[in-house]
Amino acid sequence: MLRPWSLKLPLQQGSELPLHLQITQAVVADIRAARLRPGDALPSSRVLAADLSINRKTVVLAYDELQAQGWIEQQPRRGAFVSARLPTFTLQASEPIIPAELPLRRVSPTLTDYFGETRKRETGKLVFSDGIPDTRLIPYDVLARAYRHAMVTLVRHNQLGYGDPAGTPELRTAIANMLRMERGLNVRPEQVCVVRGSQMGIYLAARLLVDRDSCAVFESLSYPPAREAFRSCGATVLNVAQDENGLLPDALEDLCRTHTVRIVYVTPHHQFPTTVMLPADRRMRLLALAEQYGFAIVEDDYDHEFHYLHSPVPPLASLDRNGRVLHIGSLSKVLAPGLRLGYLVAAERVIERCAAEIMLIDRQGNQLTELAVGELMSSGELHRHIRRTLKVYQARRDFVATCITERLAGWGQFDLPAGGIALWLRFVSQVDMPRLVADCAKQGLQITDGQIFSQETTPVRAIRLGFGHLTEAELDAGIRCLAAALKQQVAGAINIDRSNFPDRPR
Repeated sequence: MLRPWSLKLPLQQGSELPLHLQITQAVVADIRAARLRPGDALPSSRVLAADLSINRKTVVLAYDELQAQGWIEQQPRRGAFVSARLPTFTLQASEPIIPAELPLRRVSPTLTDYFGETRKRETGKLVFSDGIPDTRLIPYDVLARAYRHAMVTLVRHNQLGYGDPAGTPELRTAIANMLRMERGLNVRPEQVCVVRGSQMGIYLAARLLVDRDSCAVFESLSYPPAREAFRSCGATVLNVAQDENGLLPDALEDLCRTHTVRIVYVTPHHQFPTTVMLPADRRMRLLALAEQYGFAIVEDDYDHEFHYLHSPVPPLASLDRNGRVLHIGSLSKVLAPGLRLGYLVAAERVIERCAAEIMLIDRQGNQLTELAVGELMSSGELHRHIRRTLKVYQARRDFVATCITERLAGWGQFDLPAGGIALWLRFVSQVDMPRLVADCAKQGLQITDGQIFSQETTPVRAIRLGFGHLTEAELDAGIRCLAAALKQQVAGAINIDRSNFPDRPR
């Protein structure tokens, strides 16, 4: 049996304790410390003797002693294993690498809560996420062929080494072509930087644009990790009012008159978290204000591909004529978050700075993945995949909308989103959101309190309900759990007046 690693045992050649007993004690100590666990394979006596530069008979004596004491099992033609009958010992904690008194940068409790909710998705509960794709829809056979072709190409040309920190030329070219053809951005490959997801693009933008005297403006409801990226780089984060159509330009201008605004972060295609689209007149006003007050716009276009009623509205960056918009996109919603691919589009000098920052973080991305996805984009396979998944997600949107209308009448209200893979579900004012989260958990459903998207004290009685990653059966079960939880705290909700709902977007 092939063991993936060598077993390192400390031996003292000059010790009075015989070597075979030293081996015995070392193995027992590793088992008790949980470094070796029940069922773990031990190296053969021949291999361990060679590793320790000792006689094989010494190891045989040690293994016989361990077996006699019940610590290991020796199986004919298979080898030696830690006894499966042993209890599982608790891993002993090491001394902290960072002393407790060493000051560390504080992280916002909101951000901690947000990532905490994200980690909980691994527990197997039914989850209404903030909007993630269904990775079961990936054309894995096509992707596997692209990976194989990319690996062969890289190895044959001796290119599986260090490359351009801004990304492989193939993927940058494919992204630039897609942005020109489908989103109206007149960009060259040199204006594209490949990143490990949109969050990395946001952080790079913050690194480049922020100094200690900067003010970054976010809508009152926005994406917590983006806020914290700018705050971590020294920016003062300000909130601007929004309504049912998104950011209010007049409110932004009022902020610009009283503060030195350096950056405005927006999600104009599908506002995060409310999903509304920023109208054309507000887009033009936003660009005019950027020119008038000298701030940059960070446009997070996180799910542009999914639009159900008509052709998607071109990004804000397609209207930019003065280089004030940094456009950030993601391939995570199209394929899978685990592939970690996104991009940042800006002027060449900005991309050069991004590449320099990447050199300090992780040197470069995964060339294999970049080449494989670049091939899918250039061959049209990615476009075909988007068309297929668009039909699936639209059907799921319509299904969950019907479920909400039928089962949450009087409790919840929403505006049917024109695109994306989530909707913003608002609850009546009687709903206690922390209790609703807890009651849903008891029903087997995980939801995230909408308060997490706000930095204000005004209650946000709403949730961002991601439907893309769930089947119709899962969506039906989730809405039933939500209805049961609401029923526990809002009696007779079917007769509640609609005026009890909060004003949009909250």
